[in-house]
Order: sequence, then C-alpha cells, then structure tokens
Amino acid sequence: MSETEQTETINTETINTETINTETVNTEVPEAIDATGTNAEQAETGETRNARKVREGVAVSVKQDKTVVVAVIDRVRHRKYRKTVQRTTKLYAHDENNEVREGDRVRITETRPMSRLKRWRVVEILERAR
Repeated sequence: MSETEQTETINTETINTETINTETVNTEVPEAIDATGTNAEQAETGETRNARKVREGVAVSVKQDKTVVVAVIDRVRHRKYRKTVQRTTKLYAHDENNEVREGDRVRITETRPMSRLKRWRVVEILERAR
C-alpha cells in the first residue's frame, strides 16, 4: 500500500460523533415501605411488589447480638403414609433492639440477606415467655 492509499482509507472511515444526552438524575429519597411491601404511591395505583413470606415461631436462642434463632414448625402430610408430621426449621432473624427473649413467640418476615444465614427479621413479639 502506498501512502496515498493509506490516507484514502483513513479518510473514508467515519467517526460517530453523536452528542451524549445528559439526563437529570432523580435524587429523591424513596418513600418508606410498609410491612406489606408497598409505599404510599404504590398503594394508590394498586401496584405491589411480590409478597414477602411471614412465619411465626418460638425463639430458641438469643445468645448472639441482634440475632435470634427462631424455630418454625410446619405441619405436612407424609406422602406415603398420609400421616401429618411436624417439621421444625430453624431460621436466623434480625432483632435490631435485642428485645426478644428465649421462649418468646415471634412473627418474622423475609428480608434481604443480612449475613450468610440471616434472611429474616423480627416484625413483632406475639407472646412473651413465662
């Protein structure tokens, strides 16, 4: 290739020089979301995000800071024998104010992952331990 051919190929290439659109960024703080997973604006329009799971159980361990282990009992029917069987699942829940005591009945709801095992948070204490 000679120099004239090289300059011709360079001149034939077009560089796309579109102007970049600068959009204004919404800096508003999102509204608070209630326990059902909707904020005031969504409640008016009827939009809701997916419902979060809610469980009730008994606090079996409160030894960790801001964490409570809740035993949730599920009753399921055995596939083969058709007998109702209890299955216990231990769920780690976030207790911000360390209010829950061992033996309390609590209601917990699903939330974002807070640690490796903790994906629930305490909504309310239903019954205090005696």
